[in-house]
Amino acid sequence: MGFMLIFIAIIFFSLGILSKRNPTWGWRANEAWKIKGDSEPSDAYIDGMKFRGSVSILFGSFFLVCGLLVIFL
Repeated sequence: MGFMLIFIAIIFFSLGILSKRNPTWGWRANEAWKIKGDSEPSDAYIDGMKFRGSVSILFGSFFLVCGLLVIFL
């Protein structure tokens, strides 16, 4: 059980870091097809993705601590 929590933590960490460092990474696949013509992501979209990345990193920290507690206690 503890190793699964650590695996989930690694996934959350990696997605959070990806969202924080490159918030426009998945914009074309998720949002660009809805808009006609060439466009770029808005500042609100970029800020929202950075916030989601921060939340994902926090969840990853929580799962990491829980996984380590399960393994060592």
